[in-house]
Amino acid sequence: MRTRPLVFIASLLLFQQAFCSDWQHYGGDAGGKRYSRLQQINPENVNDLDIAWQYRTGELGDGYKSGDKLTFEATPVLWNRTLYISTAFNKVIALDAVSGKERWRYDAQIPKELGYAEVASRGVTLWHSQESNDGPCSHRVMLGTLSGQLHVLDAETGKVCDDFADKGIVDLTKEIHFTEAGEYTITSPPVVYGDLIIVGSAIGDNRGVELERGIVRAINARSGSIVWAWDPIPVNPDNPMYDSWQAGSAERNGGANAWAPLSIDTENGLVFIPTSSPSPDFYGGERKGNNNYANSLVALNALTGQVVWHYQLVHHDVWDYDVASQPVLFEFKKGDKHIPAVVQATKSGMLFVFNRLTGEALIPIEERPVPQNGAPGEALSPTQPFSALPSLVNNARLEPDDAWGMMYFDSKGCRKIIESWRSDGIYTPPTLQGSIMYPGNAGGANWGGVSVDEQRQIVIANVMQLPFLVKLIEREKAKEIYEGGEYEDFSWSRMEGTPYMMIRRPFLSILDVPCVSPPWGKLVAMDLKRGEIAWDVPLGTIEDLAPAMVPNLELGVPGMGGPITTASGLVFIAAATDDYLRAFDTSSGEELWKGRLPAGGQATPMTYEIDGRQYVVIAAGGHGGMGTKNGDYLVAFALAD
Repeated sequence: MRTRPLVFIASLLLFQQAFCSDWQHYGGDAGGKRYSRLQQINPENVNDLDIAWQYRTGELGDGYKSGDKLTFEATPVLWNRTLYISTAFNKVIALDAVSGKERWRYDAQIPKELGYAEVASRGVTLWHSQESNDGPCSHRVMLGTLSGQLHVLDAETGKVCDDFADKGIVDLTKEIHFTEAGEYTITSPPVVYGDLIIVGSAIGDNRGVELERGIVRAINARSGSIVWAWDPIPVNPDNPMYDSWQAGSAERNGGANAWAPLSIDTENGLVFIPTSSPSPDFYGGERKGNNNYANSLVALNALTGQVVWHYQLVHHDVWDYDVASQPVLFEFKKGDKHIPAVVQATKSGMLFVFNRLTGEALIPIEERPVPQNGAPGEALSPTQPFSALPSLVNNARLEPDDAWGMMYFDSKGCRKIIESWRSDGIYTPPTLQGSIMYPGNAGGANWGGVSVDEQRQIVIANVMQLPFLVKLIEREKAKEIYEGGEYEDFSWSRMEGTPYMMIRRPFLSILDVPCVSPPWGKLVAMDLKRGEIAWDVPLGTIEDLAPAMVPNLELGVPGMGGPITTASGLVFIAAATDDYLRAFDTSSGEELWKGRLPAGGQATPMTYEIDGRQYVVIAAGGHGGMGTKNGDYLVAFALAD
């Protein structure tokens, strides 16, 4: 009899959480749909949105060696009327979701003197005990850090959970072949299945052949012990994928890590892993073969870490075409059937759709011949997988007449490069001559991923159409060429253990404008019922990029960050390299509203409702790599009271 009040209280608490919560996971739900059932904000009243509150984290990169790389890519999560968000240098902050006032903050105190491969933290993860009397730390916040650690905190107080691992911290660098401090990081939030925390890693690219390995690990959420580990590079000869790494290269190579967000099918006990390219990214002569499970979508048994199915989306990657975005789980409607599905966006600009239980392709995939004759020593795959869905981006061969510029002289310079560098369209391999990658290694789609409106069977994607220049340089000639200054505006990568160094940069004119015609960034809606693009629109203007005297043209600009959709028929997205959050009509792509942000909005928004009021929240802190305005803001929009 004494348990009844506890059951009633627990039920009441769950009801209260459901009533006020709509975004308890990084991607909205465990499957990453980035879809909200809320309808208070709709196409008729969205133009009445205004800032409800702003919060400043105080983090602007001061005192950190990598401060110039600062980003603010995080998406908050909501529980118990509280927002939880992480900063790029790994502070966790809890805020009152109605007022924006700080409840508590925690500093992971990562080393400031290190040069980190990437400076980002896309969010934190919540875990809730199923025991009604678990006491302190029965609700936990989990943070992955740039120093390769997992920190676990009490969600109500922000204090470290001392009963977890070593005083609340697991050092994941101790379980791998660790090579360089600052190059093994965790930038995307872990996922939770029951009492398991499942976490990947981000590894600095192009340093060499023998890098850290991208081992995915499941950790007990209570004790911090490692329950299972899955290595995407098959080092055991008994593994059926071992032979896809020729000449024993699997034992030597690194990478193939899962740095993008993972997804969980809680009903069927599956965790979906998007993997990246093996090391190094732009030359594969030291790892001949297709290199499974790299560049793949992999479904693992969440309890054991065993592979259930996998599909490689790029064979023998030499383009840095990581599977860079969260797999999205949804119900695919085919006639009267509702099929459990997963959709994966790629840097190549393609969408692939699978039965998430079996791995069967629900949209046909065709192996097509691709350009050959890479650098000496390379062994390219003769074919690559192409989805039957139309590409979200242009990936055709660039011809000299495609050169574009603001002025005659800058378009002339672009034309000269197209004439002298190799350009065979998508999958043009890196060469000693120099190659134009279109799309470049930034995408296509990147970590912002897609949103799925399951009712309308529409996938919304933010994509870039920005070519890159990539060139391999013979190692013995690299010093002389570097000192000659011909490629001083390129970034140089060591690629130790190979015959080459690699240089690359975006394909820009002398005026720092892309050498191809706009749009350079788009918002695209794919209609899965008809298998065609429903609409695509340029995303963003040059307002915050061009000098003041240049007209504010809506050309569509590059961007980082993803969309969310709502049941009322709205798409919210910032991402573009101008400082706005925008709302679009899901059915038509018409821009209905935009709100000015105090800094760059290179993040994915989220939405929730409390006490009858719906909020849309976005991190606005800029992106060091994209050159947008730096800041430390979390901004909440709502309709007027």
